[in-house]
Amino acid sequence: QVQLVESGGGLVQAGGSLRLSCAASESTFSSYTMGWFRQAPGKEREFVAASSWSNGNAYYANSMKGRLTISRDNAKNTVYLQMNNLKLEDTAVYTCGISRWDSDDDGLYDYWGQGTQVTVSS
Repeated sequence: QVQLVESGGGLVQAGGSLRLSCAASESTFSSYTMGWFRQAPGKEREFVAASSWSNGNAYYANSMKGRLTISRDNAKNTVYLQMNNLKLEDTAVYTCGISRWDSDDDGLYDYWGQGTQVTVSS
């Protein structure tokens, strides 16, 4: 069973930045697409970003594009999400997952971490 552990969340002021990390337990990490999702109180889980293992392309939610950079270190089985210019509405639990397909559909992700809380204050 693949284990995913997120870190890097916390409290940040609006306009600030955070870098989230997701470490996977398996060496097959590099053969999966790694994605980030978030869920805010009262809202459904939504796609944030993904990094494709097959072509190296990055994909971002339109609502956050320009404020995000996703990257991966396959040697460390770790994916990172740099978030800049954070807004109050970015407050959510951010969770990483892995998928065999390039997708923004959480139903196509096979494994999930526990999530890390991001809270943006004014």
